[in-house]
Parts: sequence; C-alpha cells; structure tokens
Amino acid sequence: MERVLIVEDDENIRQLLKLTLASFNYELVDFENGKDAYDYLQNNKVDLAILDLMLPGMNGYDILKFIRSKAMLKDLPVIILSAKDKELDKIMGLDLGADDYLTKPFSVLELAARIRSLLRRSKKDERLIQIHGLCIDLDKRTVTIHEEPVELTFKEFELLKYLAKNEGRAVSREELINQIWGYDFIGESRTLDVHINSLRKKMGNEYAHWIQSVRQVGYRFVAEDNNA
Repeated sequence: MERVLIVEDDENIRQLLKLTLASFNYELVDFENGKDAYDYLQNNKVDLAILDLMLPGMNGYDILKFIRSKAMLKDLPVIILSAKDKELDKIMGLDLGADDYLTKPFSVLELAARIRSLLRRSKKDERLIQIHGLCIDLDKRTVTIHEEPVELTFKEFELLKYLAKNEGRAVSREELINQIWGYDFIGESRTLDVHINSLRKKMGNEYAHWIQSVRQVGYRFVAEDNNA
C-alpha cells in the first residue's frame, strides 16, 4: 500500500483529500503545519507528497527544497496543490523540483489520476538507486562507484541495498539480521559486523564512512557529496 503525505492547512480540503484518496486504498499521513511535515519526513518514508504552499510553521517551497536536498527523498514524487495560480508561482514550484502543479479549486478525480501516473513512473525508477557516484541496480544486482564495478557477495549486496533504502535512519542489528539472514537465523551476531566491515572495505575510503556505526543500536547509511 503506497503512503501519501498530505500537507494542507485548510481542514475542509484536507478531509476531502483523505476521504477521496482512502477510497483508492492509499495509506495517508496528513499535517496542517509545514514544520510538523518537515519533522515527519526526517525519519519516515512516503511514496508521494501533496503540498500546499501557504502553510503555517514552514511554507511548501521550503519543504520542497528540503525534499530535493536529501538523498533519501530526492526522487519523491511531489504535487503542489495551491490557490496561487499565477504563472510565476507555477514556474517557481516546478523549478524547485515539483513533479506537478494543480491549482485550487481542483477536481479530486483529476488529482487521483495524476497521483497514479506519478506513482507508476516512480516505481520504474525505484529499481535504480543513484547517490553521489554510487549506483545500485536492483534488477541487475550490480553496484558501481563512479561507473567502476564493485564486486559484492549476495549478503553484502542485500545489506547495502537495505541500508541505502533506509538512508538516514538508524537500523538496529536485530532488524538487519532479520531482514538479511531471516527470522530463523541461528548464529553469532558477529556475522553482521564481519559483513559490514567487508562492505566498507569494498566501497573504498571515499564511501566507507557512509555506513556509520550507531552505538548500542546498529548501523546508519548517510550519503554525503564527496565533491562538496
């Protein structure tokens, strides 16, 4: 079930969106305050965001800038839904990285159609994770750094994929073992550390530090622009 984030301060419009989109079996998360939505996006994954522009706490433009600046969110489909209907407003929103712009009043059926279209497109792109020179091809099960192949074992690839998909989040050791080795895994927890150390070595000095140890928790993947 795809999770759709709604950030809209008008209660009536927000409830209309929730009622309509729930009928299409989307999981919905909604906020009336821009800062609350920003805080939520720091540690939670959504499949699409619908943003109003004029919001209390933090405006939609700033939320959009944040989304496009964060590796974990930069490919998130975003639809701006706003009463600002001037051409300049639309150009600004699209230039900042919005995928679509719909003005109020709007047709909820048209909005639903645009959501379906963006989600279909993003699902095709999900098979490729590209972050600052690192490319993980989920279909071919290959990893390249600056277009040079990195030879990983099956478990190393699964670890890198899982951590990259949860970029920025501290993932517990238990979660990683359950996800990569399975709930019925019988063995030493040291197995995880050995694989992480091997993965770091293969990623080289430039990228090894992207996989951070989180004391008494597990590991966290934090992508950095090494050219910045």
